[in-house]
Amino acid sequence: MIGAVKSLVTSSQLANIAQNTTQSVAIETTLKSIGRPGFILIDKDIDSDTKQYAAAKEFLYQATCLAVYMALIVPVFKKGGFKIAKNHIFKNTEGFEHFKDVKEYMHYRKLADNPSLNNRLKTLEKEKLTDKTKIKDKYNGTLLAELNKEKPEKFAYVKGAVELSNIIGSVLGLAILAPQVSHAFIHPALRFLGLEDKKAKEAQQTAKLDTKA
Repeated sequence: MIGAVKSLVTSSQLANIAQNTTQSVAIETTLKSIGRPGFILIDKDIDSDTKQYAAAKEFLYQATCLAVYMALIVPVFKKGGFKIAKNHIFKNTEGFEHFKDVKEYMHYRKLADNPSLNNRLKTLEKEKLTDKTKIKDKYNGTLLAELNKEKPEKFAYVKGAVELSNIIGSVLGLAILAPQVSHAFIHPALRFLGLEDKKAKEAQQTAKLDTKA
């Protein structure tokens, strides 16, 4: 089982899948948050009040899903996946000992992905705004030596663990977590906009008419 996981996280295809998953989710949800309400509003077979309610509800749902996904799900799953990989699945595996958390690895990876050695060296010499120490001070000797190479080590197991966590977070987050948070937010928002109360009154009036009939 562990061997299969190790093979998966070091797969050359995993990076493309992880990157494409995040981009696809962001693009698709953004288009849905604009397109679906737009189609509802131009539908001539729906009355004005119903269109406003349905379009607002659809926009709030898609926009909230996207916000939850980008701000909570992806960062949380990356952080959790890195910790599980470091402390359990890949315990004592070379690479993880250089990074305290996923944030440190992502910072290193961003530098390592820079094809220009000169640009990497300039970045390392810059001072951090928080404490005025140089960026290179956060790296140990091994990482600094790698960043001084033409092609720095990416640490395949660390990289793969982060990317796999991203994919799992995308699937579980969009299927389970994001919709739950969105539904909890939508109705209070619609009430704040006055659309929920208007819809409730219309339903009551319709029920009264049906009763009289």
